[in-house]
Amino acid sequence: MIATMPAPSPARPLRAWDYFTLNAYWFALSFLWNSMGPILLPTLVAQLVPESQKGSALGTLSALGLIIATIVQPIAGAWTDARTTRWGKRKPYIVGGTLFDVVFLLAMALAGDFLVLVVAYVLLQTASNIAHGPYQGYIPELVPESQRGAVTGVKQFLEIIGIIVTSLVVGNLVGQGQILAAFIAIIFFLLFTMALTALFVREQPFAGAAGVPAATRPSEQAPSLWRAIFYSRDFSLWLISRLFILVGVNLVRNYVLYFLKDVLRLSNPAAEVGNLMAVIAVAIALVVYPAGALSDRWGRKGLVIAAGALGALGALLFITATTVPQVLLYGGIVGLSIGIFLSANWAWGADLIPPEAGGRFLGISNIATAGAGVFAGAGGWMLDFFNAQSPNGGYTALYVSAAVCYVVGTLLAVGVRDTRR
Repeated sequence: MIATMPAPSPARPLRAWDYFTLNAYWFALSFLWNSMGPILLPTLVAQLVPESQKGSALGTLSALGLIIATIVQPIAGAWTDARTTRWGKRKPYIVGGTLFDVVFLLAMALAGDFLVLVVAYVLLQTASNIAHGPYQGYIPELVPESQRGAVTGVKQFLEIIGIIVTSLVVGNLVGQGQILAAFIAIIFFLLFTMALTALFVREQPFAGAAGVPAATRPSEQAPSLWRAIFYSRDFSLWLISRLFILVGVNLVRNYVLYFLKDVLRLSNPAAEVGNLMAVIAVAIALVVYPAGALSDRWGRKGLVIAAGALGALGALLFITATTVPQVLLYGGIVGLSIGIFLSANWAWGADLIPPEAGGRFLGISNIATAGAGVFAGAGGWMLDFFNAQSPNGGYTALYVSAAVCYVVGTLLAVGVRDTRR
């Protein structure tokens, strides 16, 4: 049985240990999905489908999994907003979802054909988002507004450390053909950080089978999942803006392994993807905490606009890349953009929602986060189509489309009410 302790009062400033334990599981989620998207899925797909179909197969697989994530995450988050158990409000779902993750990760690692891979990946998305949806309710629920940007900065920093460790571990393992070992590394980090979360994050105490503590109930006015999308003009615009910018991020990131193989003609593209991710992660790490803290003081909007402009520049520069150093340099520009955007934008979204319904609303934010991956899945079809028209023409189409998405998302962000503490 997992013991629960009284939740910290929203008025009480959090300590450094609280910053870490609230965010530790984000490291494992980052390690999981940054291993999966740019390295493991492209590698597994390329082993199981014909060369001419790799882009469309990868795009379809990614989109299908993320459609599941888009549905499951907000439902799981909303469910835990309204209920508690003697083990806690969010923890049972975090623990249970993580244990099922282990099963489906092993199934993916051992998949012998594309259909088995698809089924295992869809089930992994389901289990992971049953944990992810409730987990992201912690920051709006337990963190005072005056510390939210700083705590979000720690969240993003741990996610960036996840990218760095991914680049050092998974990129090298896959480059050496050790795919099963890469999956075992993911399983280890998921179980370890899940245990930290279950043991040390303090939730509301259980009030018995017959009652739910008032502090755990969402407002009686909390809208349905569908109505919550239109909770306010600012929240809706924030959601759409986030969607476009994250589509741009995914279009740049998801197909980079194929770019390195086809355009730069590298013999071991998986290892270079690991190096690129390390450069991006270092660039993000340099700005992610300062961006979150500065957004508490200066407001969120200006930082998000700057991030969008940098992202569009980085995407267009990728079109001109012909050497590995150029790819790493342009990746660093994209990394700066991602770091600024993720810290300021996540805190901005948390400012725009009712804090007692954080699981519901930040679960809905996954319409943008996972939905961006769904739309970016069309990039695989675009890649195959334009590559068939002219050699490597698909990559130009990808990166121009990414830049357009950055620009549209940035313009939409201009219309969202700014927040400043």
